[in-house]
Amino acid sequence: VNETRTNLVIYQYQKQMMLEKMDTVLSDSEIENYYAANEKSFVLNSNIVKAVLIKLPVETPNLNKIKLLARSNNHNDMLQLESYCFQFAEKFDDFDEKWVPLDRITVELQQDINDQENFLKKNTFFETSDSQSVYLISIREYRLRSSIAPLEYVRDEIKSIIWNNRRFEFIQSLENGIYNEALKENSFKI
Repeated sequence: VNETRTNLVIYQYQKQMMLEKMDTVLSDSEIENYYAANEKSFVLNSNIVKAVLIKLPVETPNLNKIKLLARSNNHNDMLQLESYCFQFAEKFDDFDEKWVPLDRITVELQQDINDQENFLKKNTFFETSDSQSVYLISIREYRLRSSIAPLEYVRDEIKSIIWNNRRFEFIQSLENGIYNEALKENSFKI
């Protein structure tokens, strides 16, 4: 019980010292430098994409217009597409600015994509349908499994790594400082 109490007191002390004295701000350049130095350790274990997923009822008016807009990279066309989708779409996910695993998008389809790598290499636009819905996927960018992950995709992971490294170093220096001070004052016992 005493050991648990002591550990809790130490934990609270470390936590308070971290809040008061540890630098928690991470700059973009620090994140970029860490990524550049360690990019080989950020290998993708799944295929990722920047894409737009649309699920529409089969009887949607102007379906061909929506398909044309979905293929476009023009900003005004994307705004118009959003407007149509908010009116008619059952599902509209715009991952144009954010990397997501391809599995997250294909789970919405009613069919499996067996060879994802081949699918991504051959398609920038994919359309399929069932008796009730039409599914459109417009792929803007992709990265294949086993390639180096883009910085945007691993940014949060890098933040966590840097913060944990800082935390470890801070606690280590805190413990060393307390030990060295006790040594100077000869105020400890083994």
